[in-house]
Amino acid sequence: MAESWPEETSKLMPERFISEPIKFLTETADTSRMAIGEPGLPSEFVWRGETVVVLVVLRSWRETGKCRHGSPEMYIRKHWYEVVSDSDGTMKLYFERQAGGGRGGARWWLFSVSEPEENP
Repeated sequence: MAESWPEETSKLMPERFISEPIKFLTETADTSRMAIGEPGLPSEFVWRGETVVVLVVLRSWRETGKCRHGSPEMYIRKHWYEVVSDSDGTMKLYFERQAGGGRGGARWWLFSVSEPEENP
């Protein structure tokens, strides 16, 4: 993955909500963070039949929630990533720590897309 976002970035359109599962390409996972319990962010994934390449990770964060069994402990529910893709836009992805049963067991999701604004 590249290290920095290019200086000549174009203006991005408003964020478009997607909420669709993506196919994680295991062989492209960054396994360096897995030793501390984080998912291996793929440098490539498949969305709507097309391979998307992650060029840069702009930021990452975690979503937490209370224990579902009454304990006062907090648990990490999702790992979020805002990335620059090879389509010259940004995408927000997340990894669910526990896959929802009614959603086919998917754990990686594309939350939203912001594509470059077209020049008239």
